[in-house]
Amino acid sequence: MGHTERPPAFCEGALPPERIETDDLVLRGWAPEEHELRHAAIVASYEHLHPWMDWLPEPPSLKQQRAWGEAQAGQRRPGGAFNYGIFDAVDGTFLGMIGVHDRVGPGGVEIGYWCHVDHTGKGVITKAAAALTRILLALDGIEWVEIHCDQANVRSAAVPKRLGYRLDRIEPDGVHAPAETGMGMVWIKERERA
Repeated sequence: MGHTERPPAFCEGALPPERIETDDLVLRGWAPEEHELRHAAIVASYEHLHPWMDWLPEPPSLKQQRAWGEAQAGQRRPGGAFNYGIFDAVDGTFLGMIGVHDRVGPGGVEIGYWCHVDHTGKGVITKAAAALTRILLALDGIEWVEIHCDQANVRSAAVPKRLGYRLDRIEPDGVHAPAETGMGMVWIKERERA
């Protein structure tokens, strides 16, 4: 989705943790040597992801995934992105990916996600997004979390619905992937007030 440049929401000392654990999931940053694992998952899930992901016009090369992983090393800072692999807490199976993007303006951040095709329909993304949303809304400086998806992406929109996000607006945002309609949904969950 197209975004204008805005000041970051995160402040020093109030960044998301590098590792998040739930009863059955581990969300953690990528180790440099895991580019092959990530590459294999994206290639296996390409037909599932390509219709909705503007960053995936064609299956990526292993070299591209290695470069992406190296670029992530400098992202853990205000104004950056915080990308987590989602892993099974028991056996370590890679299940998907979720990221926090500091690009919606002061006080807000955006969550994006994708699930490995072999693990869809099992609540993986809903559980990961629930844990990450809870943590983000507890950080100083974060007042709301957004989830963006195309109006036609029913599976993606089901996640914020399940988690109590409210549909804030539907707006034109261009067609950037093959299945998109050009109308983007913006879901918002705000920090609860005492």
